[in-house]
Amino acid sequence: MTEADGPDSVLAPGVRAREAWAWAMFDFANSGYTTVVITAVFNAYFVAVVAANAPWATLAWTGALALSYLLIMVTAPAIGAYADAYACKKRLLAISTLGCAGFTAALSAAGPGDIALAVVLLVASNYFFGSGENLIAAFLPEIARADHLGRVSGWGWGLGYLGGMATLGLCLAYVSAAQARGEPASMFVPATLWITAGMFLLAAAPTFLLLDERATPQPHGAGAVAESFARLRQTLAEARRFRDLARFLVCIVCYQAGVQAVVVLAAIYAEQVMRFTTAQTITLILAVNVAAALGALGFGYAQDRLGHKRAIAATLAGWIATVALAAGAQARATFWVAAAVAGLCLGSSQSAGRALVGYFSPSRRHAEFFGLWGLSVKLSAILGPLTYGAVVWMSDGRHRLAFALTGVYFVVGLVLLARVDVQRGRRAALAE
Repeated sequence: MTEADGPDSVLAPGVRAREAWAWAMFDFANSGYTTVVITAVFNAYFVAVVAANAPWATLAWTGALALSYLLIMVTAPAIGAYADAYACKKRLLAISTLGCAGFTAALSAAGPGDIALAVVLLVASNYFFGSGENLIAAFLPEIARADHLGRVSGWGWGLGYLGGMATLGLCLAYVSAAQARGEPASMFVPATLWITAGMFLLAAAPTFLLLDERATPQPHGAGAVAESFARLRQTLAEARRFRDLARFLVCIVCYQAGVQAVVVLAAIYAEQVMRFTTAQTITLILAVNVAAALGALGFGYAQDRLGHKRAIAATLAGWIATVALAAGAQARATFWVAAAVAGLCLGSSQSAGRALVGYFSPSRRHAEFFGLWGLSVKLSAILGPLTYGAVVWMSDGRHRLAFALTGVYFVVGLVLLARVDVQRGRRAALAE
């Protein structure tokens, strides 16, 4: 890396490299939750042990996630508007972190048959996770220069996948030892949830110690909640001025629906269709995280050079290839190839989408606009997994068919992306 390409050249004036690292460390910290609870361990445990492989188990899992995402959708834009008005993103981020870690640890109490308890705790933990995800994203335009948002976003996503690997690696070591002792999943899975919660709190510490709140409070009245929703209504009313952002948010809903379906159901598909054991599934997800980290870090640089639109289009083409490979895989080797491609696309597509939203966001309304981004992502997280779960339920357990149908979301996303004018969207943000 040359001096011209160093951290100082891509960061906003006054932002130090250690502060950018502290921001990225939150991605490192919270990725353990999605990797262990949503993607690799607890989702398969919920279906196989908590719900005892009932025909509706996959649909119940996706329905619980859908409920949590619906709650985030309802509250995220108002939380973003509140954070902008009171310049309190960091304080709200601390609340969301403690909430997610606390309810993740509490999930360890859910054993065989404890479906209601597991659903309640899952909804709560995922709600706090998603709310924090929106808040940390709103710091991105404050710490990176506008023409290097993709690169800095890639640092965060890349470090995030490393964090997911670190937490999952600790869990794998514990699970392997427990299985060697002959322990059932009902004994070793609860311990992985405590590991996940502890890693989240420990790794998030640099964020709260080193990341500055650069926003300044904006004029506001006494009714904080009412005012936040009023600001949201104003943003939606002005959507015509930000039509390229609006178009891209709809595009995100579509392609992220496919991404969320793959992320949420990957371990279930691996165990139910490819007959992976828990340890094999964890190893697979570790490999996916390696590929995702490489994709996020490398693609951030490519995005700044190729342009946001071309970069995202390339990742969507990769996702379409992934779905085709995985849905038709008969041998485990083919499924491993699909998983590697999925990892590369996972890191790059999520990083690229976050960066483009930052490029379209007015400087005084970052949290508010990233709240809208969060709304779109969470809507996609309802549509994708629920579609998958419904198809499995209605087709009497045909996971391959459900996986293949997720490819439609990527195709539609690619079509919608063609209607986004990146430079016009940037001009609208600067005019604000």
